[in-house]
Amino acid sequence: MHRFLAPLAALAFIVVPTAASATIYAAVPITHAPLGRIMASDISWYCGSDACQGSSEESRPLVLCQGLAARTGRLASFLADGRAFSPTELDRCNSRARGPAPLARAN
Repeated sequence: MHRFLAPLAALAFIVVPTAASATIYAAVPITHAPLGRIMASDISWYCGSDACQGSSEESRPLVLCQGLAARTGRLASFLADGRAFSPTELDRCNSRARGPAPLARAN
């Protein structure tokens, strides 16, 4: 009987998929975001007094950033697993922010 169960037990470990790990996201809104939970673009954000944080198995940081910006306004920074968005990426994210776009500064 053990000879029959051993191959089945081994097969069970091979067939069972491993769970994907969630990516941690953090953002700092330019203006204060509403405190508490915000649902935006397949992620549940928790916003405190200084920043918003969430985690998701989604692998589209730009889309998640744009969804949060649409709900909170422009973001000063956005991190995906500790990697900060570049200024160009942050500009693309903030293109979906609610409210008026900032005025260009003259030198």
